[in-house]
Amino acid sequence: MLADIIKKDTGCIVRFERMLNHSAEEIWPWLTENERLPQWFPELRIETLQKGGRIKFDMGDGSFEEMVILDLEIFSMLEFTWGEDTVRFEITKKDKDHQLTLIENINKITNHTAKDVAGWHVCLDVIEHLLNGEGIQSVSRMDLWKTYYGQYDQKITEISG
Repeated sequence: MLADIIKKDTGCIVRFERMLNHSAEEIWPWLTENERLPQWFPELRIETLQKGGRIKFDMGDGSFEEMVILDLEIFSMLEFTWGEDTVRFEITKKDKDHQLTLIENINKITNHTAKDVAGWHVCLDVIEHLLNGEGIQSVSRMDLWKTYYGQYDQKITEISG
């Protein structure tokens, strides 16, 4: 299911929701442990897992962008800066399952917005596959991204009119 995108004055809020048949204790390490992060987002590394702590993004050219952890509740919520924006992961219990929600608060829609949103969609697909013990090598991340990018580009164009 595609993310909900809500227009703001100059930007938008993107909200992904995934129902997972896993506990918060099973989901949380995929978001916060440096041994697992590279399997779904190779450029990220947690430097300090605490409020005010740092996450590093490898720019691929020898430089790193530092992101600040704005809020943190173990097994429940992780929010951090993402350039001028914020990204928030929430894990909430829903009946016997848990919902993983990703909310990106985008301050300004740019030509790159749909690319980022499609990227987050693929990341969540990969996390779900990993949690389910399914191999992801047979899944082409780029093919998935291209499919989602077209759909998100259309949605974002419609709301930014």
